[in-house]
Amino acid sequence: MPSSKSGALAGVNDASQGLSAGRKHFAACRLWRPCPGTIGTYEEEVSFYSPDACFDDARKYIPEIAKRRRIDPAFGLSVLDQVSDIVQSVDRSLYEEYEKVARERVLPRDPDDWLIVSVALLLDFPIWTEDQDFFGSGVSTWTTDRVELYLRAD
Repeated sequence: MPSSKSGALAGVNDASQGLSAGRKHFAACRLWRPCPGTIGTYEEEVSFYSPDACFDDARKYIPEIAKRRRIDPAFGLSVLDQVSDIVQSVDRSLYEEYEKVARERVLPRDPDDWLIVSVALLLDFPIWTEDQDFFGSGVSTWTTDRVELYLRAD
C-alpha cells in the first residue's frame, strides 16, 4: 500500500499539501500519462506530485504536439491547467539533493527520468507510470491498471 513516511516533508510543507493521514499518495506521476480523467477521478482520496520541470516541459511541448495533431493548443494548455489543480508541483530546490542518487538509478535507460525518481525518493512515494524505464530504479512503480484496481478496492 503506497503511503508516506511520517513527517516526510517536516519543515518544508504541511498537511495542506496533502500529506494528511488516510490519504494515499503517488509521487512523480508524469503529466501526460496517466490521463487527467483518471487523476481527477481519485483527486479526493489521493495526492499526486510531479517535478516542477514536468509542468515546464508540458507547457513547452503542448503547442508543438497540438499543432501536429491539428488540435487547438489552448485546449491542451487548459487541460494542463486542470491537471495542475490536482497534481502538486514539487520545486527543484526540494528534490535536487537526490539528483546524484536518482541519476545513478535511472542509468543507462533515460537519464532525464532522474527528476521523477528524485521526487519519489524525497517523498518516499511510488511512481505511477507506464514507462518501464523506472523498473529496477529501487522505487516502487505502479501502472494505471494496478493503481485503479488498488483504489477501487477501498
